[in-house]
Amino acid sequence: MTQSPHPAPHPEWESGALDLDAYLNRIGQPRRAPSADALRALQEAHVRAIPFENVEPFTGRSPELTLEAITAKLVRRSRGGYCYEHALLFAAAAERLGYPVRRLMARVQPNRPGPHTHMTLVVRADGVDHLVDPGFGAGMLHPMPLVDGAVMDQAGWKHRLTQDGALWTLERRTADGWEALHAFDETARRPIDYEVANHYVANHPRSPFSGRLVVMRLAPGISRRLVGDELTVERADGRVERRTVPPGALDATLRGLDVVLDPAELAAALARYLGDRASAGDLDRPATR
Repeated sequence: MTQSPHPAPHPEWESGALDLDAYLNRIGQPRRAPSADALRALQEAHVRAIPFENVEPFTGRSPELTLEAITAKLVRRSRGGYCYEHALLFAAAAERLGYPVRRLMARVQPNRPGPHTHMTLVVRADGVDHLVDPGFGAGMLHPMPLVDGAVMDQAGWKHRLTQDGALWTLERRTADGWEALHAFDETARRPIDYEVANHYVANHPRSPFSGRLVVMRLAPGISRRLVGDELTVERADGRVERRTVPPGALDATLRGLDVVLDPAELAAALARYLGDRASAGDLDRPATR
């Protein structure tokens, strides 16, 4: 367990501007005094209510990272976002509820290595620091104590935290052993760090979020993922179902994943979706299961 001090939130995060009641209503949670149990409930409610999705980068736009823009999209609409939007929103809400929060960055797939672009959080509750990761591809349902070797079930899939000096690594148990998901240290970040990373992730041609549509949902025992034109439903007992989503079914599929696009957003997404399928040479490929 780390014992790092948690300074008061810097005003540049603008947490006081959050409409906390609207956020809590969106995720179906009451106001509760800070505690580990309340933090667990808050993260689960957030992940289950607000989708992980990348419609803006997929259609050639960078998501706005102001708290006002994030609230308008993730709280007041049936939309979601990716890691920066989720983590910035959750951090502001947690601070307003009385939790000390540190905003950090992680290197994705550190054994490859991947980019140092993921936003994650450390939140203190009941005197213990917890990794809180509401925007990691809808992969973590609950906070994890920041303790070397801590193992926790995340919606039916085992996750582990390990520490090597200043570096923490989040791992997931697979059939082949523990797979490193991301690695981070506890260096405090500033808003500009996420603005720079957001620009890269939303615009670089090799970014996984600029090149294909990604929507992810997580609930106990089940993970649903639309990546490109393939919808995967994975269950914790090992069952996996896959099917191709044709363009005509895209809107209904997105709505089934709790992402509701307005007409202009849907038109832009369909145009890109059709272009991607045509360039892959599979526009007329029949749907499969």
